[in-house]
Amino acid sequence: GVGKTTLIQKVTQALKSSGIPIDGFYTEEVREGGRRTGFDVVTLSGNRGPLSRVRYLSSNSTSRCEYRVGQYVVDLVSFEQMVLPMLRNINHGGGTEKKICVIDEIGKMELFSQAFIQAVRQTLAGSETVVLGTIPIPKGKPLDLVEEIRSRKDVKVFNVS
Repeated sequence: GVGKTTLIQKVTQALKSSGIPIDGFYTEEVREGGRRTGFDVVTLSGNRGPLSRVRYLSSNSTSRCEYRVGQYVVDLVSFEQMVLPMLRNINHGGGTEKKICVIDEIGKMELFSQAFIQAVRQTLAGSETVVLGTIPIPKGKPLDLVEEIRSRKDVKVFNVS
């Protein structure tokens, strides 16, 4: 809630208007009646789909596997369908032109996806891709990929407050 996504959106607009090749996604709050009810994934190409929604525990919801962060249930299928093709395209785009890949964010909800973790690692390893991403400040148990990214020599971390 400090403005990471807003900052990402402004930087993305500036880069796009400068003609710099950029792709990726950001996460956006979904609000109903003034209450946050979830998050959507929005790709820079204009597609939108659910990342998570509020679902309160009920006695019949324990029958199937759910990925949860607090009161939010993560829609892993929707997230992967939105994000993985874009990340694979950036990783296998070819060409020598540097590209920018926006990944907002690499957090608890997104890290339920092993395929996403793999795709982020591949993107970071690609010499022709610059990643503009957001990671959470550590609270509680560290997230392996987040700490791996934070400690990379080729990563510059800016704290947004």
